[in-house]
Amino acid sequence: MKKLLAILAVAGFMTSCNNSGETSATTAVDSTVKAADSTAKQAVSSADSTIKAAADTMKATADTMKAAVKEGAEKMKEGAEKMKEGADKMADKAKEAVKH
Repeated sequence: MKKLLAILAVAGFMTSCNNSGETSATTAVDSTVKAADSTAKQAVSSADSTIKAAADTMKATADTMKAAVKEGAEKMKEGAEKMKEGADKMADKAKEAVKH
């Protein structure tokens, strides 16, 4: 990107300082500017498609993680219920032991 900006700056400087009219140097600069512009547009297009692909991948990963967290929460809830049942059984047995 820095090279592109440097090329454009040099081309702009050469164009603004050219008082002798259209010459082959100006034509070369213009073609260089056009090539740099084309390259920049291709780079932006490539970056855009890469960003879109990355966003899609991150969304899919986030959805997978969300499902895993939900599943984990459900398992934790089941485990908590089993622990409560066990604690209730122990409390009942302790009450029975105290009666005897």
